[in-house]
Amino acid sequence: MIAAKEWGRIIDSECNVTQWSFTLTMAILLVAMNVLVPTNIVWQNGHLHPLFLAAILIGAAWWACSLLLVIFYPKSANFWQSRPMLKSFFGQLTLLPCFISLISLKTLSTTNDPYFGGCLVLFVMLVVWAADSGAYFVGKAIGKTKLMPNVSPAKTLEGLLGGLATTMVVAAGVMLSSPEQELGLVIAVTIFIALASALGDLTESMFKRAAKIKDSGTILPGHGGVLDRIDSLTAALPIFTLIYIAFWM
Repeated sequence: MIAAKEWGRIIDSECNVTQWSFTLTMAILLVAMNVLVPTNIVWQNGHLHPLFLAAILIGAAWWACSLLLVIFYPKSANFWQSRPMLKSFFGQLTLLPCFISLISLKTLSTTNDPYFGGCLVLFVMLVVWAADSGAYFVGKAIGKTKLMPNVSPAKTLEGLLGGLATTMVVAAGVMLSSPEQELGLVIAVTIFIALASALGDLTESMFKRAAKIKDSGTILPGHGGVLDRIDSLTAALPIFTLIYIAFWM
Protein backbone atom coordinates (compact mmCIF):
# COMPACT_ATOMS: atom_id res chain seq x y z
CA MET A 1 0.00 0.00 0.00
CA ILE A 2 2.94 2.32 0.65
CA ALA A 3 4.25 1.49 -2.82
CA ALA A 4 0.77 2.18 -4.19
CA LYS A 5 0.76 5.63 -2.56
CA GLU A 6 4.11 6.27 -4.23
CA TRP A 7 2.78 5.07 -7.59
CA GLY A 8 0.06 7.66 -7.12
CA ARG A 9 2.77 10.32 -7.53
CA ILE A 10 3.58 8.78 -10.92
CA ILE A 11 -0.08 9.12 -11.89
CA ASP A 12 -0.23 12.74 -10.72
CA SER A 13 2.59 14.11 -8.60
CA GLU A 14 0.57 17.15 -7.49
CA CYS A 15 -2.84 15.65 -6.71
CA ASN A 16 -3.21 14.06 -3.27
CA VAL A 17 -6.75 12.93 -4.07
CA THR A 18 -5.49 10.87 -7.02
CA GLN A 19 -2.68 9.39 -4.95
CA TRP A 20 -4.92 8.37 -2.06
CA SER A 21 -7.72 7.08 -4.29
CA PHE A 22 -5.24 4.80 -6.07
CA THR A 23 -3.92 3.63 -2.69
CA LEU A 24 -7.46 2.85 -1.54
CA THR A 25 -8.19 0.96 -4.75
CA MET A 26 -5.07 -1.17 -4.30
CA ALA A 27 -5.95 -1.81 -0.65
CA ILE A 28 -9.39 -3.09 -1.66
CA LEU A 29 -7.83 -5.37 -4.30
CA LEU A 30 -5.27 -6.77 -1.86
CA VAL A 31 -7.87 -7.45 0.82
CA ALA A 32 -10.25 -8.97 -1.74
CA MET A 33 -7.56 -11.38 -2.98
CA ASN A 34 -6.84 -12.49 0.58
CA VAL A 35 -10.53 -13.01 1.31
CA LEU A 36 -11.30 -14.82 -1.94
CA VAL A 37 -8.19 -17.01 -1.77
CA PRO A 38 -7.15 -17.79 1.83
CA THR A 39 -3.63 -19.10 2.23
CA ASN A 40 -4.82 -22.65 2.90
CA ILE A 41 -6.28 -22.96 -0.62
CA VAL A 42 -3.62 -21.09 -2.62
CA TRP A 43 -2.22 -24.49 -3.64
CA GLN A 44 -4.44 -27.55 -4.08
CA ASN A 45 -3.06 -30.89 -5.25
CA GLY A 46 0.04 -29.18 -6.58
CA HIS A 47 -1.93 -26.62 -8.61
CA LEU A 48 -2.07 -22.89 -8.02
CA HIS A 49 -5.52 -21.41 -7.44
CA PRO A 50 -6.96 -20.32 -10.83
CA LEU A 51 -7.52 -16.73 -9.66
CA PHE A 52 -3.91 -16.39 -8.53
CA LEU A 53 -2.62 -18.07 -11.68
CA ALA A 54 -4.67 -15.76 -13.89
CA ALA A 55 -3.37 -12.69 -12.05
CA ILE A 56 0.24 -13.82 -12.41
CA LEU A 57 -0.23 -14.62 -16.11
CA ILE A 58 -1.72 -11.17 -16.67
CA GLY A 59 1.24 -9.72 -14.79
CA ALA A 60 3.68 -11.57 -17.04
CA ALA A 61 1.85 -10.26 -20.10
CA TRP A 62 2.15 -6.75 -18.68
CA TRP A 63 5.92 -7.11 -18.36
CA ALA A 64 6.13 -8.18 -21.99
CA CYS A 65 4.22 -5.02 -22.90
CA SER A 66 6.34 -2.87 -20.60
CA LEU A 67 9.47 -4.11 -22.39
CA LEU A 68 8.10 -2.55 -25.58
CA LEU A 69 7.21 0.65 -23.73
CA VAL A 70 10.77 0.91 -22.41
CA ILE A 71 12.40 0.13 -25.76
CA PHE A 72 10.35 2.74 -27.61
CA TYR A 73 10.43 5.44 -24.91
CA PRO A 74 9.93 8.41 -25.20
CA LYS A 75 7.69 7.81 -28.22
CA SER A 76 5.69 5.23 -26.25
CA ALA A 77 4.89 7.89 -23.64
CA ASN A 78 2.62 9.62 -26.14
CA PHE A 79 0.23 6.73 -25.60
CA TRP A 80 -0.02 6.87 -21.80
CA GLN A 81 1.62 9.98 -20.33
CA SER A 82 -1.51 12.14 -20.39
CA ARG A 83 -3.88 9.33 -19.41
CA PRO A 84 -4.14 8.94 -15.59
CA MET A 85 -6.45 5.93 -15.89
CA LEU A 86 -3.88 4.06 -17.98
CA LYS A 87 -1.11 4.84 -15.50
CA SER A 88 -3.38 3.64 -12.69
CA PHE A 89 -3.99 0.42 -14.58
CA PHE A 90 -0.24 -0.01 -15.14
CA GLY A 91 0.29 0.43 -11.40
CA GLN A 92 -2.20 -2.31 -10.60
CA LEU A 93 -0.55 -4.61 -13.15
CA THR A 94 2.81 -3.91 -11.52
CA LEU A 95 1.95 -4.24 -7.83
CA LEU A 96 -0.86 -6.80 -7.59
CA PRO A 97 0.84 -9.71 -9.44
CA CYS A 98 3.98 -9.05 -7.40
CA PHE A 99 2.04 -9.38 -4.14
CA ILE A 100 0.19 -12.47 -5.36
CA SER A 101 3.43 -14.10 -6.51
CA LEU A 102 5.01 -13.46 -3.13
CA ILE A 103 2.07 -15.12 -1.37
CA SER A 104 2.06 -18.01 -3.85
CA LEU A 105 5.74 -18.80 -3.36
CA LYS A 106 5.62 -18.44 0.42
CA THR A 107 2.62 -20.76 0.79
CA LEU A 108 4.49 -23.58 -0.97
CA SER A 109 5.86 -24.42 2.48
CA THR A 110 4.66 -27.74 3.88
CA THR A 111 4.71 -29.42 7.27
CA ASN A 112 7.61 -31.57 6.05
CA ASP A 113 9.55 -28.59 4.71
CA PRO A 114 8.21 -25.42 6.38
CA TYR A 115 10.98 -23.22 4.96
CA PHE A 116 10.71 -24.31 1.32
CA GLY A 117 8.50 -21.42 0.20
CA GLY A 118 10.60 -18.96 2.13
CA CYS A 119 13.73 -20.31 0.43
CA LEU A 120 12.16 -19.70 -2.99
CA VAL A 121 11.35 -16.11 -2.05
CA LEU A 122 14.88 -15.65 -0.71
CA PHE A 123 16.33 -17.09 -3.93
CA VAL A 124 14.54 -14.48 -6.03
CA MET A 125 15.61 -11.71 -3.67
CA LEU A 126 19.25 -12.87 -3.69
CA VAL A 127 19.29 -12.90 -7.49
CA VAL A 128 17.84 -9.38 -7.60
CA TRP A 129 20.25 -8.07 -4.97
CA ALA A 130 23.23 -9.69 -6.68
CA ALA A 131 22.20 -8.29 -10.06
CA ASP A 132 21.67 -4.79 -8.66
CA SER A 133 24.95 -4.81 -6.72
CA GLY A 134 27.00 -6.20 -9.59
CA ALA A 135 25.47 -3.76 -12.05
CA TYR A 136 26.24 -0.83 -9.75
CA PHE A 137 29.87 -1.63 -9.03
CA VAL A 138 30.80 -2.85 -12.51
CA GLY A 139 28.94 0.01 -14.16
CA LYS A 140 30.64 2.54 -11.94
CA ALA A 141 34.07 1.01 -12.60
CA ILE A 142 34.04 0.35 -16.33
CA GLY A 143 30.60 1.32 -17.62
CA LYS A 144 30.73 3.26 -20.90
CA THR A 145 28.00 1.96 -23.20
CA LYS A 146 24.61 3.42 -22.25
CA LEU A 147 21.92 0.76 -21.90
CA MET A 148 18.77 2.88 -22.21
CA PRO A 149 19.89 6.52 -22.16
CA ASN A 150 16.38 7.88 -22.71
CA VAL A 151 15.06 5.92 -19.74
CA SER A 152 17.95 5.82 -17.28
CA PRO A 153 21.18 7.55 -18.38
CA ALA A 154 23.22 6.09 -15.51
CA LYS A 155 22.69 2.44 -16.48
CA THR A 156 25.23 0.81 -18.80
CA LEU A 157 25.51 -2.39 -20.80
CA GLU A 158 28.71 -3.25 -18.91
CA GLY A 159 26.82 -2.85 -15.67
CA LEU A 160 24.06 -5.18 -16.85
CA LEU A 161 26.59 -7.85 -17.85
CA GLY A 162 28.41 -7.40 -14.55
CA GLY A 163 25.14 -7.91 -12.70
CA LEU A 164 24.40 -11.08 -14.65
CA ALA A 165 27.89 -12.38 -13.82
CA THR A 166 27.38 -11.61 -10.12
CA THR A 167 24.18 -13.65 -10.02
CA MET A 168 26.22 -16.74 -10.81
CA VAL A 169 27.33 -16.64 -7.18
CA VAL A 170 23.69 -17.25 -6.24
CA ALA A 171 23.44 -20.06 -8.81
CA ALA A 172 26.54 -21.65 -7.32
CA GLY A 173 24.96 -21.42 -3.87
CA VAL A 174 21.84 -23.20 -5.12
CA MET A 175 23.94 -26.02 -6.59
CA LEU A 176 25.94 -26.41 -3.39
CA SER A 177 22.81 -26.59 -1.23
CA SER A 178 20.80 -28.70 -3.71
CA PRO A 179 23.23 -30.68 -5.88
CA GLU A 180 20.35 -32.66 -7.39
CA GLN A 181 19.29 -29.59 -9.39
CA GLU A 182 20.17 -29.33 -13.09
CA LEU A 183 23.02 -26.86 -13.46
CA GLY A 184 21.88 -25.59 -16.86
CA LEU A 185 18.35 -24.96 -15.61
CA VAL A 186 19.56 -23.14 -12.51
CA ILE A 187 21.84 -20.88 -14.56
CA ALA A 188 19.15 -20.18 -17.17
CA VAL A 189 16.53 -19.33 -14.54
CA THR A 190 18.96 -17.14 -12.62
CA ILE A 191 19.89 -15.13 -15.71
CA PHE A 192 16.27 -14.79 -16.81
CA ILE A 193 15.21 -13.55 -13.37
CA ALA A 194 18.10 -11.07 -13.35
CA LEU A 195 16.99 -9.74 -16.76
CA ALA A 196 13.41 -9.48 -15.52
CA SER A 197 14.59 -7.53 -12.49
CA ALA A 198 16.46 -5.11 -14.77
CA LEU A 199 13.24 -4.60 -16.72
CA GLY A 200 11.36 -3.82 -13.52
CA ASP A 201 13.98 -1.23 -12.60
CA LEU A 202 13.96 0.35 -16.05
CA THR A 203 10.16 0.45 -16.18
CA GLU A 204 9.88 2.35 -12.92
CA SER A 205 12.66 4.69 -14.07
CA MET A 206 10.69 5.34 -17.26
CA PHE A 207 7.51 6.24 -15.39
CA LYS A 208 9.39 8.43 -12.90
CA ARG A 209 11.18 10.24 -15.72
CA ALA A 210 7.88 10.91 -17.46
CA ALA A 211 6.44 12.20 -14.17
CA LYS A 212 9.58 14.32 -13.57
CA ILE A 213 10.29 12.82 -10.14
CA LYS A 214 13.66 11.51 -8.97
CA ASP A 215 12.55 9.16 -6.18
CA SER A 216 9.20 7.48 -5.72
CA GLY A 217 9.09 8.64 -2.10
CA THR A 218 11.04 9.83 0.92
CA ILE A 219 10.11 7.17 3.49
CA LEU A 220 13.64 5.73 3.39
CA PRO A 221 16.06 8.66 3.81
CA GLY A 222 18.89 8.41 1.31
CA HIS A 223 17.23 5.51 -0.50
CA GLY A 224 14.01 7.00 -1.84
CA GLY A 225 10.72 5.19 -1.38
CA VAL A 226 9.46 1.64 -1.01
CA LEU A 227 8.71 1.44 -4.73
CA ASP A 228 12.35 2.29 -5.45
CA ARG A 229 13.40 -0.68 -3.33
CA ILE A 230 10.99 -3.22 -4.82
CA ASP A 231 10.87 -2.12 -8.47
CA SER A 232 13.08 -5.03 -9.58
CA LEU A 233 11.06 -7.53 -7.53
CA THR A 234 7.78 -6.43 -9.10
CA ALA A 235 8.91 -8.08 -12.33
CA ALA A 236 11.16 -10.83 -10.94
CA LEU A 237 8.61 -12.44 -8.61
CA PRO A 238 5.78 -13.07 -11.15
CA ILE A 239 8.22 -14.26 -13.82
CA PHE A 240 9.97 -16.64 -11.44
CA THR A 241 6.66 -18.00 -10.15
CA LEU A 242 5.59 -18.92 -13.68
CA ILE A 243 8.98 -20.46 -14.43
CA TYR A 244 8.81 -22.49 -11.23
CA ILE A 245 5.33 -23.80 -12.07
CA ALA A 246 6.37 -24.68 -15.64
CA PHE A 247 9.79 -26.23 -15.05
CA TRP A 248 10.53 -26.98 -11.40
CA MET A 249 7.36 -28.35 -9.83
